[in-house]
Amino acid sequence: MNKILSTPRRLVLALVAAGAIGALGATGAGLVGVVHGDARAATSLFAPAAQPASTASAASPAAAVVAPNFADITARNGAAVVNISVVGSSRAMGDDGDEAAARQGQGQGLQGMDPNDPFFEFFRRFGVPGMPGMGQGQPQRDVPTRGEGSGFIVSSDGLILTNAHVVRGAKEVTVKLTDRREFSAKVLGADPKTDVAVLRIEAKNLPTVSLGKTADLRVGDWVLAIGSPFGFESSVTAGVVSAKGRTLPDDSFVPFLQTDVAINPGNSGGPLFNARGEVVGINSQIYSRSGGYQGVSFAIPIEVATRVQQQIVATGKVQHARLGVAVQEVNQAFADSFKLDRPEGALVSSVDKSGPAAKAGLEPGDVVRKIDGQPIVGSGDLPAFVGQALPGQKVTLEIWRNGEARTLNAVLGDASDKAAKVAKDKPDAGKGKLGLALRPLQPEEKQQIGVKDGLVVADAAGPAAEAGITQGDVLLSINGSPAGDIEAVRAAMAKAGKTVAVLIWRDGNRIFVPVRLG
Repeated sequence: MNKILSTPRRLVLALVAAGAIGALGATGAGLVGVVHGDARAATSLFAPAAQPASTASAASPAAAVVAPNFADITARNGAAVVNISVVGSSRAMGDDGDEAAARQGQGQGLQGMDPNDPFFEFFRRFGVPGMPGMGQGQPQRDVPTRGEGSGFIVSSDGLILTNAHVVRGAKEVTVKLTDRREFSAKVLGADPKTDVAVLRIEAKNLPTVSLGKTADLRVGDWVLAIGSPFGFESSVTAGVVSAKGRTLPDDSFVPFLQTDVAINPGNSGGPLFNARGEVVGINSQIYSRSGGYQGVSFAIPIEVATRVQQQIVATGKVQHARLGVAVQEVNQAFADSFKLDRPEGALVSSVDKSGPAAKAGLEPGDVVRKIDGQPIVGSGDLPAFVGQALPGQKVTLEIWRNGEARTLNAVLGDASDKAAKVAKDKPDAGKGKLGLALRPLQPEEKQQIGVKDGLVVADAAGPAAEAGITQGDVLLSINGSPAGDIEAVRAAMAKAGKTVAVLIWRDGNRIFVPVRLG
């Protein structure tokens, strides 16, 4: 249930979703929640103490900054933060990764046994006596699971916001207030794409939180979080905003708030307050090597959560728009290749032929620089914007193509059809010639991969190999010029500068690779 992120260096990092359903008998077992307080720094400054004339010039005076009154914020809002307990079930074998867990336990039961032992394979397949749930020959059965998370009341008649992963697979959801009252909650709806869920309990005159605006937040502002880490209800932690508009490699549509507030299992779904005591986010994930808090956590902006809440309350479901492209980062090498003044924007690596982008005239190699006037700095800014829009919405795209700025108009489609994705970048190349041995595509190969023109990489060396191009890749274009034959490649290389943007087809994906020629 934890989200695992592997880096190119094979460093395994955990994007742990807190409060998801854990193992039976454990409180939020194996779960880590994200709590991030984002309070604004107080404006009260005190003048430094007077210094002797002889030392006044030796050190510059430093003003003392007073933090917000976290005690007042907690006293005013603590009663509106709730503890959420979840009861669900999973399959002992073969359901949602439980088979892998069973195999892991099975392997633990075989520790110390010689793999050459004639009974090793028998026990591996059918289980070790006394270990329930082991063995492929045993029937699947439901195993009760329990988990905990946090949430907060946004309406006095019992409307509550939390994370979607907190209530995923839940059969029973119980909400506990700070006055020790407990209510059975109904899940009105949950949106996995934003990780927001809306609950309702049958109660009146409940305390509520006030909502703020993330636009008013600055990096470095104070924030505060309230939640139930490890089941310890109404726990408070504080920190600062580390960054805004973070995109994570999990196909999410959310421009996360990054903070350094301490979070632990059970904090997921809890509110993130600014210095005025207004909720600016929902704590959702952490970035960790160990699976526990290590100083980096992420919260969903409250504006995103509010849009999801409004749709769920009105229709019971959530809609997201799609543009129908795969994009990747514009680094300095790409900026040089496309003659951009700075490495910003979303580089379009592929376009869905039947999607809104294709109908609008968007092509691979285009760089989207703005959408509806909003600058696209990183590639993740584009799917984050589109994901928060609605199907049918008209948008204006400002793009860069062949060294010129252009404007296109698009009508967004429905993300439930097919989600836009962010392509992975490849490392920069070294110096030298391109270093590719190429052969034409056979007719059956063109039909198989769905391209009209291209050249198969028979061998790669020099800068191309260092850039990550390998044998079997299909070269489609160089700096936007189609690679229909060897002469077309030579012509494109003759006009190239020190860096070229090579578009290749690999394993069903179109990916731009920057190659430095020196």
